[in-house]
Amino acid sequence: MPTISTDSLTVNQSAESPQSPVEMRRTALYLTLAQVPAGCVVSYGELAHLAGLGRAARWVGRTLSQLPEDTKLPWHRVLGAGGRISLPVGSVSGDEQRARLRDEGVTVRNNRVDIQRHGWRPVEHSG
Repeated sequence: MPTISTDSLTVNQSAESPQSPVEMRRTALYLTLAQVPAGCVVSYGELAHLAGLGRAARWVGRTLSQLPEDTKLPWHRVLGAGGRISLPVGSVSGDEQRARLRDEGVTVRNNRVDIQRHGWRPVEHSG
């Protein structure tokens, strides 16, 4: 059975047991998210697009909300449209997201991140 370890960011695909469509979508999402470098952010919609999932921003949000607490995937680098932090101020996960972003040098003002400054542009980071 194919597996993605969200703690080690490894993917094991067996030719004998192909992934289901849901597993394929999740794999594409995780592999794309794992590429977002520190100090950069991406919106839910852009992440869906980059992963080849079309207009699946809400699905991306739901899927990321189900990651295990000890995941190594950089979920905190994913924001709402226009750089808005979707998690509420004062919530444990929202405060953690803001702290992680600040630790990476990302400026958070009025619950937003400047996408022009911190937005991930994969072509620029690919080599």
